[in-house]
Amino acid sequence: MKTQIESAREGIITPQMAAVAADEALAPEFVRAMVAEGRIVIPWNHNRRPRATGIGFGLRTKVNASIGTSSDIIDYQAEVAKARAALESGADTLMELSVGGDLDRVRREVIACVDLPVGNVPLYQAFCEAARKYGDPNRLDPEELFDLIERQCADGMAFMAVHCGINRSTIERLRKQGYRYGGLVSKGGVSMVAWMLANDRENPLYEQFDRVTAILKKYDTVLSLGNGLRAGAIHDSSDRAQIQELVINCELAELGRDMGCQMLVEGPGHVPLDEIEGNIKLQKRMSGGAPYYMLGPITTDVAPGFDHITSAIGAAQSARFGADLICYITPAEHLALPTEEDVRLGVKAARIAAHIGDMNKYPERMRERDKEMSKARRDLDWEKQFQLALYPGDARAIRASRVPEDSATCTMCGNFCASRGAGKLFADDLKQDKI
Repeated sequence: MKTQIESAREGIITPQMAAVAADEALAPEFVRAMVAEGRIVIPWNHNRRPRATGIGFGLRTKVNASIGTSSDIIDYQAEVAKARAALESGADTLMELSVGGDLDRVRREVIACVDLPVGNVPLYQAFCEAARKYGDPNRLDPEELFDLIERQCADGMAFMAVHCGINRSTIERLRKQGYRYGGLVSKGGVSMVAWMLANDRENPLYEQFDRVTAILKKYDTVLSLGNGLRAGAIHDSSDRAQIQELVINCELAELGRDMGCQMLVEGPGHVPLDEIEGNIKLQKRMSGGAPYYMLGPITTDVAPGFDHITSAIGAAQSARFGADLICYITPAEHLALPTEEDVRLGVKAARIAAHIGDMNKYPERMRERDKEMSKARRDLDWEKQFQLALYPGDARAIRASRVPEDSATCTMCGNFCASRGAGKLFADDLKQDKI
């Protein structure tokens, strides 16, 4: 079966491309052309067929939610509940990142409970299984890794973060620059670096990249080039090791597209605001416009407990400057495994940030909703305000918890409602569209 990019290059508008076009109110031919160029991807899998979700140029910025067990907390029902919470809160994609318990079971249960495109990181299970089997994760046989990637794809993974860009040269860059303030923070990245050093071998995912691509292409699973050396501190952002991996991933994105596989590029972790625009422009230039999957980015290191806010600030900027998929951060980041409520808060913060960024990325298309909300507030039309809100249930609950004496107003101003007073003063001057 052909992949989305292969069909697009043959001039075929697949049902998935048509669905994305309808969802985004765009011409199907535009979506097809961008898929053909590798500037839009549609996470898919011939074995599972999730809802069609487009990620890339000209489309609204999407939000990913990540869930999964840890070695300390293994609760399969809780992860299913988190998956459903992410869906209900507006996530566009989901990553299942378990490292504790029966990893096949949790993956399959999560996939079965939502219709979202689900992704994962195969290195997690590979090293977990090697540790259980051999007592040492560094004894992982590369053949076991490739077999696992195939098994996970067969289960229905729509996209897969594979750490292909770590190689001997990136490790050398890391050493020459004196390591890092924040160290390495990618579980998959650290595990692969440890394996390479312990075995004195090249990363098999880099060395046999064509084999990785062939497996994912078979299922039309999007290959998301993992950011294993991403910065875990803003003072490590844009260092030589991170940029080296980005260069390699952008080269691999081009190679993968040529092989007929859909490609995403990941990055970059913790980033100060003044570096976000440059990072995105660099990725887009070097990758030929491949969709960019931003992890965060977290914009300060000193707000644990509120990193859903620090990352939302970075996510809004990222969306504004051209990022295509935002990975949410929850309040539990750096502190604990997220709860179901953490997941809801993380998705909502990221979804709002993506909307803010899209208002600036596509002002003609994305600002009308805000204009209508402004008019509804001016006119004290509460029902319309709720209809236009990104999260109407939350808005209704807050208002209902503090009922005003006058139902036309709210308890913030009560009898001193500015909108009501100004509306009376300027009723005769009101125009449908002001100058």
